[in-house]
Amino acid sequence: MTTQKKIASEAPKMGGDSLPLQKKHHNVFIFTSILFIFSFFLVLLIFLSSQRSLNFLSSPSIDPDLFSLTTTTAITTTNTTVSPPPSSLSPPPPIPSTESIPPPESTPAELIETADGPIEKNENVGFVNGSIPDNGAGQEEVERVEISGKNCNLFMGKWIKDDGYPVYQPGSCPFVDEAYDCQSNGRPDFEYLKWRWKPDGCDLPRFNATDFLVRIRGKRLLLVGDSMNRNQFESMLCLLREGLPDKNKMYEVHGYKITKGRGFYIFKFVDFNCTIEYVRSHFLVKEGTRVNGQGNSNPTLSIDKVDKTAKRWKQADILVFNTGHWWTHGKTSRGKSYFREGDYVYPKFDAVEAYRKALKTWGDWIDKNLNPDRQLVFYRAYSNAHFRGGDWDSGGSCNGETEPILSGSFLDGYPLKMKIVEDVIQHMKVPVILLNVTRLTNFRKDGHPSVYGKMRIKGMKVSTRKQDCSHWCLPGVPDAWNELIYATLVYQQRTASSISQIQ
Repeated sequence: MTTQKKIASEAPKMGGDSLPLQKKHHNVFIFTSILFIFSFFLVLLIFLSSQRSLNFLSSPSIDPDLFSLTTTTAITTTNTTVSPPPSSLSPPPPIPSTESIPPPESTPAELIETADGPIEKNENVGFVNGSIPDNGAGQEEVERVEISGKNCNLFMGKWIKDDGYPVYQPGSCPFVDEAYDCQSNGRPDFEYLKWRWKPDGCDLPRFNATDFLVRIRGKRLLLVGDSMNRNQFESMLCLLREGLPDKNKMYEVHGYKITKGRGFYIFKFVDFNCTIEYVRSHFLVKEGTRVNGQGNSNPTLSIDKVDKTAKRWKQADILVFNTGHWWTHGKTSRGKSYFREGDYVYPKFDAVEAYRKALKTWGDWIDKNLNPDRQLVFYRAYSNAHFRGGDWDSGGSCNGETEPILSGSFLDGYPLKMKIVEDVIQHMKVPVILLNVTRLTNFRKDGHPSVYGKMRIKGMKVSTRKQDCSHWCLPGVPDAWNELIYATLVYQQRTASSISQIQ
């Protein structure tokens, strides 16, 4: 009897304990359901985002064997190298990879006809913006590409001798203007033409003009900037011209001859329905004038307004920007009654801060007006000059330089301008690929026109009074800049293709 009462007395207690247990099971079910729904939408979002990154290009891609690093043509390469000394300022070294880049896998594809004969038609995929690690040392942003599962910084490396260079012969390209045509102007040495840029830990694909043109089929590639970008523009034309069996199948649409006086060119490549264009913009922001109290007209620079050529920028598919050299000129660096915001002209304004504001104005315009789904943006970094004993307007010289810099602190020089560029790009919404050629060009004191920037009349003595140690001879260093653009297109498309295959 006592036992029955004890069981009866415990029955309500056991029933009462079962209610919290049921509630716990119910809560676990709800939590699991929410987690499942969240995971589903997260996977869907990742899928849609990656699909969005794969739709930049729609033109057919060339057979990957054409740009494989394992070429069938034997090229003699010496072991002469030029590399910078170790520096505490250098970013962390990339994971080394000494393997050649294997061609990506491809499925059988239909053939399409071009002026160069039939090529395989493969689906082109879009670009993935280069990752820019924060090394915590205030150094430049560097683009790293993934090759064979390993990271490679394309802009840290060395120049090596290569008898397969230059890609085009001196004097062979009609698009090099007089200022950069050093060999035709009487430069006697040739060794400066034989250097090839070699990143640490990987190799660049050999430049293939036909492949480059196929990749930009139906597109507009526009270089925007100062005369340094015109230097690069002319290099691009000469490199791509090498891929045309019929050289008459490219032309300037207005019939213009390239000179430093004109600021806008469009070159059409007929068989590929694409254009390579150049727009002059010294500062990327608006140049103007003001009338002072004496009625004289003085130049101004509106650091809060983008350059008037910006309407042309919107129409391009691939853009390469630069600015920098004009910021060192007298009126700009002094900053007296020159910089302007709105209607106000500052009596005195710091040129560095003006540069920062101008780059921010440019970046804001890019974010508001360009579409990363269909447009690819590069910013080509500042290239240092190599004047000795003065500047461009004060007796500086580089005459007689025939070898790159082998060692010294100059190789580690990194302008404040570039740190500003990094900061602006980091805070932009539209991805910008930084072609960080600053260190790459630090080596090449031998690559400037110097006294050979003007055609000499036979028997005329070369004047050494004013020398060009800022721009570059062609063929020469800017060819490497364009090879890096080509390499970026190849690597980015391979990366995007890998993502597509995974999905």
